Amino acid sequence: MNSNMLGNIFHVENLTKEYPGVVAVDDVSVDIKKGTVHCIVGENGAGKSTFIKILTGAESRTSGSIIYDGKEYNPRSVRDAMNNGMSMLYQELNIVEHLTVEQNLNLGKEKHRFGFVVTESGDKSAISILKEIDPSISIKSPVSNLSVAQKQIIEIVKAIATDAKVIVMDEPTAAITEEETKKLFEIIRALKNKKEVTIIYISHRLTEIFEIGDYVTVFRDGRIVSTKAIPDITEKTELVKMMIGKVVTETYIPGNIDYSKKLLEVSQLNDSKLKDVAFDLYKGEIIGFYGLIGSGKTEIAQSLFGIRKSLSGEVIIDGETVSRSTPRDAIDSGISMVPEERRTQGLFTNLSIRENIPVMNIKKVSRFGLFSRKKEKAIAKAYIEQVRIVTPSGEKLVAFLSGGNQQKVVISKCLCAESRIVLLDEPTRGVDVGAKEEIHNIIRDLAKQGAGIIVFSSELPEIVSLCDRIFVMFNGILQASFKNGPGLDTDSILHFALGIG
Repeated sequence: MNSNMLGNIFHVENLTKEYPGVVAVDDVSVDIKKGTVHCIVGENGAGKSTFIKILTGAESRTSGSIIYDGKEYNPRSVRDAMNNGMSMLYQELNIVEHLTVEQNLNLGKEKHRFGFVVTESGDKSAISILKEIDPSISIKSPVSNLSVAQKQIIEIVKAIATDAKVIVMDEPTAAITEEETKKLFEIIRALKNKKEVTIIYISHRLTEIFEIGDYVTVFRDGRIVSTKAIPDITEKTELVKMMIGKVVTETYIPGNIDYSKKLLEVSQLNDSKLKDVAFDLYKGEIIGFYGLIGSGKTEIAQSLFGIRKSLSGEVIIDGETVSRSTPRDAIDSGISMVPEERRTQGLFTNLSIRENIPVMNIKKVSRFGLFSRKKEKAIAKAYIEQVRIVTPSGEKLVAFLSGGNQQKVVISKCLCAESRIVLLDEPTRGVDVGAKEEIHNIIRDLAKQGAGIIVFSSELPEIVSLCDRIFVMFNGILQASFKNGPGLDTDSILHFALGIG
């Protein structure tokens, strides 16, 4: 590493980002050196994504200062950040399916003549990089014909080809093969060594951090725990301990579980992501699936609720095999779900609280087949009081509620459905501490009433606090299971979740 690579591309001091009731980034200070691969790790919700959004102009900071390449930096938008030499490779694919590979690579960089796009010209460097990474992909092929891995490669090529000073890569290898990953790492090394490009690399795969990284910054609870040079970290377990800290297990309250009554049995659940997942659930039990991004836990929830189609697998409820072809099938079988994205998947945001709560059980607000507004109001009022939704009335649009109160409306929908089995995917994401504790108490009360609860969460403290049994997912495989109680080994849980168990 030559001497002029040792200067900072970023000098961040006391960076803070506050949302209502939540401090997502809390007084963060860090230096990122020019021409290095600087890795950022931490559990989901640790603050790393918000930090990156501030650097790339997607979010504004509440306070603090950023010096970028020697100058004060405060991007007004993502486009402003890009114009300053920032390039972002998002985990979510950002390509246009109906265009060809070549058109996607040239999107926004097309040449024009007399007001018309000149199709034969464009960004030759992107095409050259694509040929180097995966020569099997035809530039004339419609992107819709490509596999998920190939689409991810297109995204990688677009980010690399921008002639940027800094490229942020968010889980870039999540959907590509081992061979494609090797090629990507070769290009990353060439970018930093020959062009002094800085790579900010976000990944949950610790083996990648040690293979490609020069430095690593660990985020936890919105703060930076430590920044270290990779050679100074002697073993992966040291990094794991920095990420997880100490998980307090004393908050776990054992449930009154009836182990003579098996509510749910799942066997041989397989699809494009999941591999032979099998587990069971008893009356009054809370079980938890813990894993990081891409682990497969959300896919299990979606499969059980009929959102995701399985290649194989059997689901038995109360001794009977049930269909789960659609969410209606799941609801009719006694399963309800609190989805990961409450605003887009769990709520009708243009409707009131009163109108949202009974949608999974319309029979409850009808009489002799006729809708009853009076019943709807009474039911909404009852659940507003039961789960403590803070609102002047049931007529308030859910779009104008806080995150915690929106989540309580989604949970109320499941309560109204009177389901035997309740699936909760990231049940407290984006809610404040007070709302989180209230939601946890609602979950415990549901179990006390005899429901079977399955929590899918990337927050280990939440899983440990709530769940009687803990199942650990990594890369679509159920790696291990743990019974909660004194002596629970939380380090082992995280090791399995990171694929190093």
